Amino acid sequence: MKKNIFTLKFILLGFTAGLINGLFGSGGGTLLVPGMFFLLGIEQHKSHATTISVILPLALISSFVYMTQGMIVLDVTLKIILGGMIGGYLGAKLLSKLPSYLLRKVFAIFMIIAAIRMVFSC
Repeated sequence: MKKNIFTLKFILLGFTAGLINGLFGSGGGTLLVPGMFFLLGIEQHKSHATTISVILPLALISSFVYMTQGMIVLDVTLKIILGGMIGGYLGAKLLSKLPSYLLRKVFAIFMIIAAIRMVFSC
């Protein structure tokens, strides 16, 4: 019974992250990292790393839907991908060097700043 509840938590967390990713174009990671850490008890570094691997299929599905609806600006996308790949590589290397308490604080500050900007932007 306990294993079924634990599996249901994974599926519900994934469903919610997919829904947020589909609605907002991203954002599943802001739910998955704390969800894995607080709800599932997965260590901080592993939560971040696992989230990245989960976001790829979510982004592919959402991108396909957006593309079929003509909502993607392809030339902008390609330029951002280049910088994103370099940043992603460096960020992944840096992840293993940050202590958990600092990683958690940096992530929280990033989320707070993003939330404030979204609430107060016109």
